[in-house]
Amino acid sequence: MPLTAESMVTWLRTILGVDPSAKQVSLDQYLAAIGRLDSLADVPSGTPVLVRGDLDAKPGAKVGEGDIRLRSMLETLNYGRQKGWIQVIFGHIGRKPEGSLSKVRARLAELLGADVAFIADWIDPATGTIKDEVTAAIKQSKPGSFIMLENTRKYDMERLLWKAKGDDIPKLAPVLAALGEQFAAKIAKVYVNEAFSAGSLDSSTAVVPAAMQRVALGKYVAEQFDKWIKECLAAQMVVFSGLKADKLDDMEAMINRGKIRWVMTAGSLAMALKKAAAELEGKQFTLGMAEDPANKDQGWYIPPERIDQAKRMISEGRKKGIEFVLPVDFVLADGKVSTTIGAGQQQFDVGPATSTLYAEKVEEFLDSQKAAGQRPAVFFNGVFGMFEDPRFEEGTRKFISQLKHLTDAGAQVYVGGGEGGTALEKYGKPNWITYCFTAGGTVLNALGSDPVPYLVALKMASKR
Repeated sequence: MPLTAESMVTWLRTILGVDPSAKQVSLDQYLAAIGRLDSLADVPSGTPVLVRGDLDAKPGAKVGEGDIRLRSMLETLNYGRQKGWIQVIFGHIGRKPEGSLSKVRARLAELLGADVAFIADWIDPATGTIKDEVTAAIKQSKPGSFIMLENTRKYDMERLLWKAKGDDIPKLAPVLAALGEQFAAKIAKVYVNEAFSAGSLDSSTAVVPAAMQRVALGKYVAEQFDKWIKECLAAQMVVFSGLKADKLDDMEAMINRGKIRWVMTAGSLAMALKKAAAELEGKQFTLGMAEDPANKDQGWYIPPERIDQAKRMISEGRKKGIEFVLPVDFVLADGKVSTTIGAGQQQFDVGPATSTLYAEKVEEFLDSQKAAGQRPAVFFNGVFGMFEDPRFEEGTRKFISQLKHLTDAGAQVYVGGGEGGTALEKYGKPNWITYCFTAGGTVLNALGSDPVPYLVALKMASKR
């Protein structure tokens, strides 16, 4: 069925979450609707297959350095090679259009032990059409071959949905419908998503599946959702931090699932909860620069409505027996430790008393789970301060050792990737935890308030 502007309007309303008639869909429902790689077992040898890859990597000097995302794709790519598919791998690197996948292509070829052809210029920006050279390269390829397309974010088409609103849909629909049709006509009609970390509203993940005849999740992505994220959903404790207060939405969604009984926080997230807790007790707590409207354009600014949200979360959470563990002291910008944050001041780490409190609460958590006859499970996401600066790393460094203690005590410990994964690598060892994800943002979407865009797209494509 051809992809039309009218059908793309409907598609985009769902992708952008602006369809008022849309029903809420659970993660399990998304996953149940989407086929796995084995569902494509009957695709004949010689068939071109689009593979949306996790290519946002920075390969180091040797295999094993900076290429974990590329290695995560190998099982899927080798499956396709055994089937004789001509796999056209595409994806992005970084956010800037000038980024190139040339080094990624070289490392992937090394990992596969095979040549990976590279097409550096594959869309005509003036017309928005895929160049004939791509089709010609596919026709000239032998079964089991690999082709990589240059950074998708090189082209405006890939980034059209990044800031799109509902009112933009009528204007975008014809352009994106044409893009999808171009992919189907000139490259492939079979699509595999093996890009676990690609949770943004890129056209390659959110639009192209609309034009495909068949879609599936790759081996690695399916494992992340079917095993690790589902296990993570059972966590009784979440250790959550973040620079932006909007992570309250993710935390609120996690709490509402009913499993979490302990919430330990730091960063702007903790600041919102700290002020809310004080006001619920009839007290005051000043956030300094973080609540000054002069800083409203900064990511770490905490608006009044976030304090109201935090109050609701604490009030409703406490009724459910949830314990909120909040910082009791802070390391300020000048390096001094304080229990308060004055006007013009900003916190950059939790203080030593907070680290001691967190250690005590970890013990209480372990004791409570043991008494309940449950195996403890913990989700750790984010870091406690500006840990990349040695002046503000102690809170994070000390808590990473708590992850080892939790694991040694028999807990399942999951790290959300991103900065949390970087901190684990810096201060700990891989065997200190149960599992570390390779994509913090995707994990937060899956566990939190917003659906993962590529799951939304693949579910709709599967229905078509």
